[in-house]
Amino acid sequence: MERRHTDVPSFGYTGAESHDCRLVSSVLARVGDKWSVLVVMFLADGSKRFNELKRLIGGVSQRMLTLTLRGLERDGLVTRTVTPTIPPRVDYELTELGRSLQKHAVALAGWANENQAAIESARSRFDGEKG
Repeated sequence: MERRHTDVPSFGYTGAESHDCRLVSSVLARVGDKWSVLVVMFLADGSKRFNELKRLIGGVSQRMLTLTLRGLERDGLVTRTVTPTIPPRVDYELTELGRSLQKHAVALAGWANENQAAIESARSRFDGEKG
């Protein structure tokens, strides 16, 4: 008997819980974004200023980091604290919810590092077969 697209595991979700994947997709879009994962990882050991985050991440534009931090703040994962000095000091820190995500982000990054060579090898084989 041949498996069909309807023969997929439910992962324990039934009925109303699984009726709308858009809810999960919007969360995964935020937390699965490469810049969001890196911000969460770098905030794991405490608050950081914007430019410190920018230096640590490397390769992220000021605009993209601003958008990423705003999205993480909107989703309740990061807090933004402005200290009224000249110039104003702005610090970012993980919330309790953000800290709960941090352990998973670190695990995902660890998995990616551990399997980087295997993935590159698979890509080379695939590209060689298609080319």
